[in-house]
Amino acid sequence: MPEYPEPMARLIEELRRLPGIGHKSAQRIAFYLLKADPAEAEQLADSLRGLKQGIRLCEICHNFTDTSPCAYCSDTSRDSRLLCVIEEPGNIVPIERTGKYRGCYHVLHGALSPLHGIGPEQLRIASLLDRVKGGSVSEVIVATNPTVEGEATAVYLSKLLRPLNVKVTRIAMGIPVGGELEYTDSATVAKAMEGRQEI
Repeated sequence: MPEYPEPMARLIEELRRLPGIGHKSAQRIAFYLLKADPAEAEQLADSLRGLKQGIRLCEICHNFTDTSPCAYCSDTSRDSRLLCVIEEPGNIVPIERTGKYRGCYHVLHGALSPLHGIGPEQLRIASLLDRVKGGSVSEVIVATNPTVEGEATAVYLSKLLRPLNVKVTRIAMGIPVGGELEYTDSATVAKAMEGRQEI
């Protein structure tokens, strides 16, 4: 005998595919939706449909947007000479929250990972090179994640970009504010020492 009726089991299985949602969380969400007002469930379904139908990639930076070019690319107050290269669209929000960066962005949609079949062709590297070759960019800030894949991508990009007569920088990495040296891993401390600045 099946544990749940087929529509419920199907929903639980679909919810489990979402990142961070395990079997128990999927069950709780499914039961919540089952008990919720039909209008609330319909709103959720409409939002999901709207997300898939109304969001596309910006023709310039490849960020997710409902209008192209996106709000960042069409903002004339931003410094178009600065170009911050990031792995995923979600990386823009933490950078923007700092209030310290007013340049433009370029989203790669991933990082080099030969083990997972992700090479340069799967990333938005060709359009990055085209943007830099356009001549208006003076500095490319590589803000890929401090992972093996992110570091490999940063090194690869720097080799491609340096001959294009543009300054290539990497975001600093190291000990977080409020962190203690005693509890910080040696790789993080090494990065912090490399990225030290004069005070």
